[in-house]
Formats: sequence, C-alpha cells, structure tokens
Amino acid sequence: MIQGTGSSVGKSIITAALCRVFKEDGYKTAPFKSQNMALNSYVTKNGEEMGRAQVVQAEAAGIDPMVEMNPILLKPTSEVGSQVILMGRVHKNLTASEYRKEVPNIKGIVDKAYKKLSNDFDVIVIEGAGSPAEINLRENDLVNMGLAELVDSPVVLVGDIERGGVFASLYGTVMILEPSERARIKGFIINKFRGDIEILKPGIKMLEDKINIPCLGVLPYFDLKIDDEDSVTSKFTNNKNNDINIGVVKLPYVSNFSDFTPLEMEDRVSVKYITEEEGFENIDLLIIPGSKNTIKDMEFIIKSRLDRIIYKKHKEGIPIIGICGGYQMLGYEILDPKGIESSMKQINGLGLMKTQTIIQEVKDTKQVKGIIANNPINNLEIETEIINGYEIHMGQTKRFDKCKPFIELEDGRFDGAVSETGLVFGTYLHGIFENDNFRTKLIKLLIAKKGLNIDSKSLNFKELKDIEYQKLSETVRKYLNIEEIKKISGLYR
Repeated sequence: MIQGTGSSVGKSIITAALCRVFKEDGYKTAPFKSQNMALNSYVTKNGEEMGRAQVVQAEAAGIDPMVEMNPILLKPTSEVGSQVILMGRVHKNLTASEYRKEVPNIKGIVDKAYKKLSNDFDVIVIEGAGSPAEINLRENDLVNMGLAELVDSPVVLVGDIERGGVFASLYGTVMILEPSERARIKGFIINKFRGDIEILKPGIKMLEDKINIPCLGVLPYFDLKIDDEDSVTSKFTNNKNNDINIGVVKLPYVSNFSDFTPLEMEDRVSVKYITEEEGFENIDLLIIPGSKNTIKDMEFIIKSRLDRIIYKKHKEGIPIIGICGGYQMLGYEILDPKGIESSMKQINGLGLMKTQTIIQEVKDTKQVKGIIANNPINNLEIETEIINGYEIHMGQTKRFDKCKPFIELEDGRFDGAVSETGLVFGTYLHGIFENDNFRTKLIKLLIAKKGLNIDSKSLNFKELKDIEYQKLSETVRKYLNIEEIKKISGLYR
C-alpha cells in the first residue's frame, strides 16, 4: 500500500509505476483505491463509474479497468457535500458528516471488492488518500491505515520534497500513528527531488535512524504526460503559447479534465485553463468542459462575466465546443425541476445553440460508439468518422429548429448538437479527443486557418500513453529499490 504525508505527494503516479513494474516482471497486477474523491471519472464496459486515477493504473498494469478497483467514488457537488457512488452506481448525495455515519455499512462493500481482486491477481498495489496522520478521521477510516489493517497490507510512505519540510512531514506522520500502525510502514520514498543527491543523503540517514524505517529511494522531478489524480493542479497553471492555443474554461466544478490530455500531447498545441479575460487572448478554439454541477458553473460564468468574453470570441469566429455539462451550457436554458443539482430550478444558458436541458434523477453511464452525423466547422470533413467515448450525465438535452445532431450512436440515439453556422457544437461523449482521426483533423483545420504549415504527424494516443508508462517504469527502476519493494510485498522472502 502506498500512503502519503499529504495530498498531491505522488501516490497515484507511484502506484501506477509499481503496477507497470510488476506487470513487466510477469505478475498479474491490479490497482486498488477503496475511496476516491475526484471529479475525474470513467465508465467501464459494464457502465459502472469509477475514478480516473485507477483507470490509468489499470492501463499501466495492462488490464481493463474494473469497478472493484475503486468501489467508492465521492464526487463533490458543493463545499460540504458529495454524490456518493458505490460500485459504479449512484447511491445518494451526502454531506461529510452524513457520509461518516454510513461508513460502517459501506465497509463490507470495500472488503468484498478487495477480495475479488485478491482472488484474481498476484499483486494488488493499493493507493491511500490524503494522509494517515489525520487522526481525527481514524475511527471510520477505510482508505489509509484502516484499510491496511482490514486487508493486512504493508505500507510504503511517500513524502514530497518539492513543497519543503519533507523530513518533518515523514517523521511527523510516522510518530503520530499508533505503534501497530507504525509497524506497518516498511519503507519511505522521497518524491519530486531536484538537486544534488549527495547533499540530501545525510538527512536521509538521520531520518532513518530516528524512525527506524529504511529509505527505498529518491525519485527526481520529471515530466510525464500521464493523468493522475492531482495533475489538475499543474494543468490549471499552464499559460504557454504554441502554434495552436486551445482555451478550456476553468469551472469551479470542472469534471473529467482528462478529456484534454490527448490535446496536450500534441506537439503543436497548447491547452490553457482560463478564468480571466487575459487568458482568452490568442486562442484558436474554446472548450467548455464537463461539470459536476452545471447550474452552479453556469451561474459562475454569468457572475464572473465570462459569458461576455465567450460571446466576443464567438463573434470573432472562434469555434466553441461543449463537453457534457459544457454542452448543456451552450443551450438557451437548463432546468432542474426536482432540485437535483441545486435549489435553482432554472438558469439561462449561453444561448449559442437552440437546445434545452432538463436535469434528471437517473444518471446515464455507458460506453458508446457512433459516427459523425453532421460536420461541424466548415471544411472539417469528418462526416461518417467513427467515434468512441463514454457518457456520464444526469440530464437530457433537446434540439430545436435547425440545430442538428452531432453523432449518430450505434443504439439508434443521436448525441450532441451542431449550430446552424457549425462554429458551435457539443457532445455528451467524454474521451472524444482520444479518437485519433477526429483530433488530428480538428487540429489540422485550426493550423490551416492560421495559414501555418499543415504538415504534422498523426499521433496514436494509445501508443503515446504506453510510451509514457514505459518511461515511468524505467525511472522508478532506476531510482527505487524495486527488489526491496518486492520483498515487502511478500513476492519472495
């Protein structure tokens, strides 16, 4: 089990790395995180919703994602409440205090999910959440030491040196734990190191002597084009410019920011997450992303006056795409008659397409496939292009007048909408930019509109991800004591 001294220390990516290493060494390996709080989610082949971080870890392990890898997913809907998803299905919306009362009843779900994986795999690499030093949460803990105790797992503790105070955070975390919990920690890792390792070594030796736990390695800071649970932090600070600049509106309840990873992997593309007028300068494409609370995020767009900037860009001829909640916001009205998302029963959308959305109680979660039915943006030439993706939404959107559907799905339904001009279009499909031909043609069109050289290679997103997983494996093999980690895991004694 990989635990950390806090959030964003690198637990997700180290878990993915070890999944890859064990897979390469011939072990059937699976990731596991009992409880994930994230707005970045995925839908399995069975239509079950789970955290995206465990999907990345499963990909690194060379296996299909299973909902058992993340039996509890909490999707924040407000500052104090979350939608609780159990084994891929919506349970109910609960405040933090309400959820804590339900934890004893949920414990059996976690145990059952873990046991299924344990029966099917040689190795399970478990990811903790936050920090085990949050002793006020220990009584009902199901994700750190409480889980380690439940499944009798050894623990490796990760500290982030980039934020400073790594020795104090590692020491404090270990010493605040109960002796039985402390005994589970078999090693520690220092992550995101920049500098001369020789200067760090005396501190490592002193810490080892104080806590009587060995250092398993020091990982350097390095760039990876892999989504992890905390990568949203770095994504939202990207302001570089490139041949093509794509602006993504940064919403308070933005969900599935992993939709844009394929665009970020393109050499000639810069993706910028924007909330202020200056960020909209020089963009060639504007995207309104998914949202866990469409009405509140639409209210944010209006109150922050971003709607006026979006209208300005529309008048300038900048193409605008809406994904899921962003698609709903492009229409003229969003209705929530049963108060599912908020106390507001109605809010005006941007009115850039003739559509209306009604929020409903039942969540649609399914993987889908279809073909482009109507070509958006002049000369994009993608009609009949096959599109794969997945739906995660609690609303139904109607088209009116001359607003055409975007995608014809295999099951006979139509998805999304394309405006009369074709410059505005939306879809419920997450993962749409993972479709290589669609993404490549879109980027080439944007390049051509700027009069730049179109000659650019078509990238295979799946192959690119595999290259990054290989890079990750090579790095951890170089800097971590993998043989000792295997001993800790009980693979050989």
